[in-house]
Amino acid sequence: MTTTPLLVHHPDYHQHHHQNNNNNHHSVHSSFGQNTNNHHIIRGGYHHHNLVNNNHIHDSSAASQIHPQVNNNGHHHSNGNNNGSVVDLPPDRPIGYGAFGVVWSVTDPRDGKRVALKKMPNVFQNLISSKRVFREIKMLSFFKHDNVLSALDILQPPLINFFQEIYVITELMESDLHKIIVSSQPLTPDHIKVFLYQMLRGLKYLHSAKILHRDIKPGNLLVNSNCLLKICDFGLARVEENDRSRKMTQEVVTQYYRAPELLMGAKYYHEAIDMWSIGCIFAELLGRRILFQAQTPIQQLELITDLLGTPSLDDMRYACEAARLHVLRQPIKLHRLSSLTKLSNHANNETIHLLCQMLTFNPDKRINSTTALNHPYLSEGRARYHSCMCKCCYTVNGDTRRFCNDLEPISPHPFDNSFEKELTSVQIVKERLHKEIMQRCLASNQVPLCINPLSASFKNFASSTVAHPSELPPSPHCWE
Repeated sequence: MTTTPLLVHHPDYHQHHHQNNNNNHHSVHSSFGQNTNNHHIIRGGYHHHNLVNNNHIHDSSAASQIHPQVNNNGHHHSNGNNNGSVVDLPPDRPIGYGAFGVVWSVTDPRDGKRVALKKMPNVFQNLISSKRVFREIKMLSFFKHDNVLSALDILQPPLINFFQEIYVITELMESDLHKIIVSSQPLTPDHIKVFLYQMLRGLKYLHSAKILHRDIKPGNLLVNSNCLLKICDFGLARVEENDRSRKMTQEVVTQYYRAPELLMGAKYYHEAIDMWSIGCIFAELLGRRILFQAQTPIQQLELITDLLGTPSLDDMRYACEAARLHVLRQPIKLHRLSSLTKLSNHANNETIHLLCQMLTFNPDKRINSTTALNHPYLSEGRARYHSCMCKCCYTVNGDTRRFCNDLEPISPHPFDNSFEKELTSVQIVKERLHKEIMQRCLASNQVPLCINPLSASFKNFASSTVAHPSELPPSPHCWE
């Protein structure tokens, strides 16, 4: 398998935040064959020597809102492992918004590396959202996979009476798949294969841990200039429900990537909803446009049946009765799957075969991540990823590649969500989450960090909040 470098031009992650700064309108050029240290790629930020001196902030009124050495309601108290020392962390610029948080780029003054800081504000407004945040924190600490974003650090919280926000540090990625798709740069078949391979590799790990992501979309697939991909934003993720009689929320998945069973009011669903989303993204990579783009859930369902044809009653087994009746009252449609070949000149029979298995109406017949990874379409993507991109394989004697025994590892055990049973009130969630983060901080050997209130962007950082309502998954159609 050749590893000839393939250039990828990544749109600047921060371009829309700095329209007047021409230096931010650059593209990053790299290739598959380079394991880029992405912490140092994004330009701008603060120099290390400007960060570590915090003696000047004790008289600042702004500092009393954040800095632990000023006031106990600040975010971060030093722990005994670090002799009472703290290091300032200046927020740099916003780079994205998630379901329950806003993400900023920062420089970790402890090692000078560029990282991402996810701010989760107003965590304890209600029980449902606070439980989701607790679940996300537990998941980010649980994940250990190259294609799944995980927590590098969690900033130490203040005293519990002042505990309202959470700050999580993760690896900083350069861009996301949405920005790549809408850019003018060409995407070769090799790009698409290596992206799809990593999506499925990460999803196999999540599903083996019994975790449903429930909001897979191009914007939640982070990408570096060497084409490394990581699944992110677990604000809507949850453990798969074993009891099919228990109703599950339908307010998940951005509409364009929402599986038909969700659009039809299914009270129970499983990991197949994530595979549908992957199929939609696969088609979007091929055609450089959203496959099913409608204004309402009903119209979304119409677009799906226009392509797949009228589903059988068996294929609608998870749908609510009103949704089934709606579909059956419509004129019978024949499938138009052959039209998928028009998505791209590169969409050959092998490509369309895998895509159709992902875009199967019946979730029980939809291909899963393990089977999809074994599809011949992905053999080149697998070879390319493991020949020069992964961390699990290594090169000896300069040119001999040693491949690991398990190229697509699963989680050693399912994610344990038993802690959620005891989360019966907002106050209990607050106490348990505070304890969880404190235990993690006390066990760490790193010097704790705190937000620097004197940084140039602190005011914007302090006022930044979560995604606007229009950016969250819209409410499902009420069938009954």
